[in-house]
Amino acid sequence: MTFGRVLGGAALLLAMEVMPGAPKTSAEVWTFDRLDKIGGHRTTMLGHPRVISTPLGKAVQFNGVDDALYIDNHPLAGAETFTVEAFFRPERGGAPEQRWFHLSEQDPATKADTDTRLLFETRLTGDNWYLDSFANSGKASLALMNRERLHPLDAWYHVAMVYDGKEFRNYVDGVMEGKGELHLLPQGQGHTSVGVRINRVNYFKGAVRLARFSRRALTPEEFLKLPAKLRSAPR
Repeated sequence: MTFGRVLGGAALLLAMEVMPGAPKTSAEVWTFDRLDKIGGHRTTMLGHPRVISTPLGKAVQFNGVDDALYIDNHPLAGAETFTVEAFFRPERGGAPEQRWFHLSEQDPATKADTDTRLLFETRLTGDNWYLDSFANSGKASLALMNRERLHPLDAWYHVAMVYDGKEFRNYVDGVMEGKGELHLLPQGQGHTSVGVRINRVNYFKGAVRLARFSRRALTPEEFLKLPAKLRSAPR
């Protein structure tokens, strides 16, 4: 049986993988293997994102110009602590600044987006990228960027942002890249954009395979893990 078929037939096991002996976590998992629904939630499509085959299974690829998916759900609404994880592949040819995963609170009366949000972003420099993670709620906000931690484009990565009620941290492949003290109020109901910021700027060029949302602060030992074949690939 091929590596790709093993992953395709065991997507749920891959999504819930943790280190042996680690505490189990209740989480919502979104697999990007179709366009009409993600995680069981209705989507609105911009441009022409494509479902592609990858070593991780099916993923959604965005062209960096006008492709995006809007998902009618905010998976962390009401969460006092959280962990957001994703498997993604940033690709060459994208803009220097890209907002590729945006959780946005909406005003319950008008449905307009508020300033309360969580964002995964990339910054490109040459053939490399570094991670930018941003959290904003009420009057509190923090951006985490480590410009010294460069990663080659066109490879798969696991990224995470973690909030434990006092500190906001971000990680690439289980290694912490930034942290800072922060007090966030829980976010209200809203929606999510993937491939672009909610207001349709800073499009992403690359692919997204999977995201997991946990309502507690996970340790790196509890994070999802890329398959060993990809973890050992040259970077």
